[in-house]
Amino acid sequence: MLIRALIVLLLVLNLGVALWWVARPSTIVAAPVERASDVARLQLVSEVRGDSAIAPPAPAAVKVTVTVEQCVSFGPFADPAEAAEAQAKLQPQVVELQPRRAYAGTARSWKVFLPASASMDAAEAAAAKVDEAGFKDYFVVREGDDALTIALGLYRNEATARERIATLAASGFEAELAPLGAGPPRYWLDVGAGAGFDPAAAQALVAAERTETIECTPFAPPVAAAPAR
Repeated sequence: MLIRALIVLLLVLNLGVALWWVARPSTIVAAPVERASDVARLQLVSEVRGDSAIAPPAPAAVKVTVTVEQCVSFGPFADPAEAAEAQAKLQPQVVELQPRRAYAGTARSWKVFLPASASMDAAEAAAAKVDEAGFKDYFVVREGDDALTIALGLYRNEATARERIATLAASGFEAELAPLGAGPPRYWLDVGAGAGFDPAAAQALVAAERTETIECTPFAPPVAAAPAR
């Protein structure tokens, strides 16, 4: 009898399990995921903006080129400091500006030299470079108004002196030229400006003694070389 009762109990249990398996839910519903309030939700580009909302690219800035239409010289200024002050005032108003020295008298001769160095050691070092470049006719001026300059030659005419300067420039030396016997130098500012430039107003601004109209040739753009054939 006991064995028969156990068999009946097992049958009942198996039947219950079978009924539960048949009646179980077909899908499992996932629990909702909590999202922190400070974390942005991922969005597709199409959700953020439509094709019609795409802004066109900003137009590139147009560069305005001012060409030289008139050329004027302002001066004379008594010293380099006065000329430099006038140059600072004129520079923003013009296209190009070139300082220039002029001499009232007739030169007896022309000297070629390197400008004064900051110290005697610097002048000696510059002279050593001149010597290494193969220029032997030079000497360091140690006293007087030209102290710490390097004399590179004295010439009777300007053309020969300028040839000497060109030879030195080819070796990397920025030599200068000055006349002897022509009196103290006066300083001028040669400018190339656009059509709207007012020379009279500029003259009053820099307190120049006078203005002179000059050729614009020094300010002409370089001519492009013809392509090789």
